[in-house]
Amino acid sequence: MHSTGNAYGQAAQGSVLEEEAQLPETSQSLKTYPGQAFPLGVSEVDTGVNFAIFSQHATAVTLCITLAERGQFGGPDGGTTELALDPNENKTGDIWHICIKDFPRSNVLYGYRIDGPQGWDQGHRFDSSIVLIDPYAKLVEGRRCFGDSRDKLSGFLGTYDFDSLPFDWGDNYKLPNIPENDLVIYEMNVRAFTADESSGLDPDVRGSYRGLIDKIPHLQELGINAVELLPVIEFDEFEFQRRSNPRDHMINTWGYSTINFFAPMSRYASAGGGPLKASHEFKEMVKALHGAGIEVILDVVYNHTNEADDAYPYTTSFRGIDNKVYYMLDPNNNGQLLNFTGCGNTLNCNHPVVMELVLESLRHWVTEYHVDGFRFDLASVLCRGTDGAPLDAPPLIRAIAKDAILSRCKVISEPWDCGGLYLVGRFPNWDRWAEWNGIYRDDLRRFIKGDSGMKGSFATRISGSADLYKTNKRKPYHSINFIIAHDGFTLYDLVSYNFKHNDANGEGGNDGCNDNLSWNCGYEGETDDATIKAIRSRQMKNFHLALMISQGTPMMLMGDEYGHTRYGNNNSYGHDTAINHFQWGLLESRKNNHFRFFKEVINYRRTHGVFGRDTFLEKVISLLFLLSSYF
Repeated sequence: MHSTGNAYGQAAQGSVLEEEAQLPETSQSLKTYPGQAFPLGVSEVDTGVNFAIFSQHATAVTLCITLAERGQFGGPDGGTTELALDPNENKTGDIWHICIKDFPRSNVLYGYRIDGPQGWDQGHRFDSSIVLIDPYAKLVEGRRCFGDSRDKLSGFLGTYDFDSLPFDWGDNYKLPNIPENDLVIYEMNVRAFTADESSGLDPDVRGSYRGLIDKIPHLQELGINAVELLPVIEFDEFEFQRRSNPRDHMINTWGYSTINFFAPMSRYASAGGGPLKASHEFKEMVKALHGAGIEVILDVVYNHTNEADDAYPYTTSFRGIDNKVYYMLDPNNNGQLLNFTGCGNTLNCNHPVVMELVLESLRHWVTEYHVDGFRFDLASVLCRGTDGAPLDAPPLIRAIAKDAILSRCKVISEPWDCGGLYLVGRFPNWDRWAEWNGIYRDDLRRFIKGDSGMKGSFATRISGSADLYKTNKRKPYHSINFIIAHDGFTLYDLVSYNFKHNDANGEGGNDGCNDNLSWNCGYEGETDDATIKAIRSRQMKNFHLALMISQGTPMMLMGDEYGHTRYGNNNSYGHDTAINHFQWGLLESRKNNHFRFFKEVINYRRTHGVFGRDTFLEKVISLLFLLSSYF
């Protein structure tokens, strides 16, 4: 045996104890041993399959397993067995564990029932009636088809596969390893990219990882060399429809509501293939993108989870396992959840146990799936301590910057949160972290729509925002320059609407940003006026040109290359419709004008190294004012 000192409180035994456990009569057909504390999750050991889960405050843990493929707990085909873990035999420190001898190596669903103190004022939310997902589950099983309303209340359970051969990355496979100053990022949604009938794909392939593979030639023609994928980690698209509310007609298509941090979104598999197929096709997608010279950056959500708030909780995992550890709580308000995310809860990222979970999941995506980087949603949350107070040197941010496995990855922060912690230009970085430059977005919008007094700011932004990033060893490419992102107006809507039009979201138009810094060019919304349409076309080109000649790393939004509209909806997260879906017919109709301009400007940037410097410009004022006079 060996002992492992770690964040989990007590030394953990590293080998399986060979003493056979005494089981309740209902599970005599299974032979078990006390098991081992590490690794967390499910692991294959010499004597069988080991299960380990952390819970500091639990008083009882029961492993629930079913051997029937896709069986349901409690259902007629479930075959569910429940193994109560003995705290004297199956617990090391704060980790509960058990090993099952000669257990199947795949086609097993599992979860946990966990009980503990009931004091809400102390931060506990235990409920042993709920079967919970293992936070370290590498695959998650739920409904098979995206948006299948016949199964909208489906539960989610962990599963695993030790039978399949390792994925074949190929003898000639290599990572793109694109220098940061050469990146041109394309923010996109896997499902929305090919879900529309106009994609021309088979219905079983639309909206899947395979669908994206089929459309890689478009990305190559456009000229981008990195995709930033909106969340592709397991989420429940029907979370808004679990109870009556103003949003119960919506389907979460953006995915910013993570259920588990290790599992690829299973309903992005083709033909309802399930989690194992999703994992395989995700790797096929990464391999194909890399083969095309395109890096893969994942948009990850470690600031909150799907489990919502205390008023309407959606308990699937962390809340029921150990709420007091996994979430930030307000001790001055009866242990209620703190909400710096606008989503009801805030993940306690700088708690040692939660920090290790985050790091392990990031490493998993790099080693298992070969991704090239991460964009961290509402990353200022990751700069808060366990009490919610801002930290000057957040342990998690530092650990990500210094981690050996993550060292080859691009790491990008969205440097704000919903609690007012705005860190653009000030995000703790260890000279590694890049930032979404929200000041660049706002200044470029103001200048190009014609606000007065913006020439100096415009010059500063397109020369690399040295006022924000020329500190220590930071580089111009640490500024992720963008004018448009998934939330907010599309580029077409930015030049077509002065006001948001969000009535379809069900919140009376109260959601979404009110200050879009947009100009409709003389008419609100769609028009046949040729003069207005010409101005809009020119303005979109002005924005794109300014973005691509700026020092820093440019990022554009999927669909802007043909002028996609959401008809003024600036918060379209809940529409699995043409509002969000890429319109391939429109792309084809605009290829010889709008699209051609966009791809040629991208090509111009990529073939002229002057626009991707790795040092800041020194004498630029006269040149920049000359450039600014063009717009």
